[in-house]
Amino acid sequence: MDVLGPLADRVKGFLDPEEGARLYEAAREAGQGGRPCLEIGSYCGKSTLYLGAGCREAGGVLYSVDHHQGSEEQQPGQEYFDPDLLDPATGRIDTFRWFRRTLREAGLEDTVVPIVTRSQVVARSWATPLGLVFIDGGHSFEAAYTDYVSWAPHLVPGGLLLIHDIFPDPADGGQAPYHVYKLALASGLFEEVYRFKSLGALRRVPCGRVPYAVRQRAEKG
Repeated sequence: MDVLGPLADRVKGFLDPEEGARLYEAAREAGQGGRPCLEIGSYCGKSTLYLGAGCREAGGVLYSVDHHQGSEEQQPGQEYFDPDLLDPATGRIDTFRWFRRTLREAGLEDTVVPIVTRSQVVARSWATPLGLVFIDGGHSFEAAYTDYVSWAPHLVPGGLLLIHDIFPDPADGGQAPYHVYKLALASGLFEEVYRFKSLGALRRVPCGRVPYAVRQRAEKG
């Protein structure tokens, strides 16, 4: 995505540009006919640039869900803490102002709909079928698993489930997204489309839903 290159390079985040290009292609496919897409975990908007550009080209819309208070590893004293993101007035991480600037500079304010809350909160009353769900929020198993069981039921048959930071080797990174990816495959609800670097893509099979018991476990937390 040459058109996004300079801006994407300036936006804070951890997304590989080649993975970003895959997100763009996935959103362009999934958003055809105006079908909405959704991402969980936008941080400062790097992934949103690619997904939003794909949705815009397809005539769709991207819902971007993030509480914008940082994940576990981004808090003060943790490995990925960035002091630029600390709000001096509250002493807490606040990525929303950076995210809004990214949308403004990319001209995506009419394509991307920010939803500032935890993903399981908005999922409780969500009723819109989705062509794509991208999971890149909290990286604990509880967070990643809850995002999966909260949003997988809303994918249309043939829709794409994308999961970031999949590392089969523990030496390369945390294991929670990888375990959730394997659970999704084992459920029988998805078939693998590809694995590229740390990005995995699954397609919702034409029939079946996330079992009620699985959703119940997520709700009980």
